[in-house]
Amino acid sequence: MFGQQVRYESEFTKFINAFLEKNPDVAQGQMEGRALLWDKAPLDMDERRREEASSVKPKAYPYQAD
Repeated sequence: MFGQQVRYESEFTKFINAFLEKNPDVAQGQMEGRALLWDKAPLDMDERRREEASSVKPKAYPYQAD
């Protein structure tokens, strides 16, 4: 009775698994897209510090003529 557990798999999961088996190039395209949009080069902390130090603080009310 409790020995075997039947694992539920939705229709969508079955569809995606079958699609990826038929089209293995899709996974490579997904990795390339992720790398293009999300994977960034590591930050250079010295350069970051210099950029923050050289930035000009904006006025609290930009429309006031000083």
